[in-house]
Amino acid sequence: MALIDISKKLEPNNIYCGDSRVLLKGIEAESISLSVWSPPYHVGKNYEKDLTFAEWKALLREVIHSHFPVIKSGGFLVINIADILCFKDDSMPRIMAENISRRKVDLSREEIIRIMKKYPDWNRHKLASHFNCSEQTIDRRLNGNNVRGGKYQYQTRVCLVGGFIEEAASEAGFYLYDRRIWLKDAAWENSKWHTISYRSVDESEYIYIFWKPGITKVDRARLTKEEWINWGSRGVWEISSVRSNSDHDSKFPVELPRRAIRLFTDPGEIVLDCFVGSGTSAVAALSEDRQCIGIDKESTSVEIARKAVESLSGRKKESVQMELMIRDIEAVYNVG
Repeated sequence: MALIDISKKLEPNNIYCGDSRVLLKGIEAESISLSVWSPPYHVGKNYEKDLTFAEWKALLREVIHSHFPVIKSGGFLVINIADILCFKDDSMPRIMAENISRRKVDLSREEIIRIMKKYPDWNRHKLASHFNCSEQTIDRRLNGNNVRGGKYQYQTRVCLVGGFIEEAASEAGFYLYDRRIWLKDAAWENSKWHTISYRSVDESEYIYIFWKPGITKVDRARLTKEEWINWGSRGVWEISSVRSNSDHDSKFPVELPRRAIRLFTDPGEIVLDCFVGSGTSAVAALSEDRQCIGIDKESTSVEIARKAVESLSGRKKESVQMELMIRDIEAVYNVG
């Protein structure tokens, strides 16, 4: 795909392929009313697998900083992210959990030690024969590892990112305005509603809302009375997860950006998504009669997003044509 000349400003209602840290510099200053996006989560997806945790944090920090010149005074930066990240960390001790409930052989470490004291010259092979189990089982019970591979695997690091996101935004000049909780469900692929450790199945994510200093127009008329009651002034947004990720493995529901767009922008204003992925935010913006700019470094994602936008545009065009036809029929009927 051809390189984009950032000396020419990025035009609204387009999806661009490239690095957000570069392309954000090509957006007109103070032109974006709302930037709403969900970054890579650093959980080993193909598009982020080559980034270390430090590099991932540097990416987000630079992207957040690059937003400050392009967002209007009084405008908003909205970031959706899972506050708890889990990823493999080679600096952690490689100790296997003693998962009692998953044992196929009912044998404790204490039992093995008792026999070892009684027969101090017995090796692992004799111990295994005595207990009628495998040598690997003896090793697991005694040493807390898995000789078939577990002891060679990195442990899982659990890390909170909310503080880092706020710090990066504050450095850029933004102020934390609000935080919403997206209460979803465990409907993602391969979810079993349980884990094999004490860690929970994460059924929520956070929506961090940052404000650029300036006059912000508060207009409750942007929402219906029911919308204000149900989610506009509520700290928890209950929105079901995307049920199928057949064309893109990191989708979020269109309702999520749609709510932010309805709350913080007026029709005609420009909404930005610098990690546009499958184009969800762009579709939400256009559906609500806003303009959009989408950016993604993955060419496959850009094509998916462009097709989504084109499909929406086609449906909207058909809808307008149908509405005009109905009006014509009504006019004829009224005349008659």
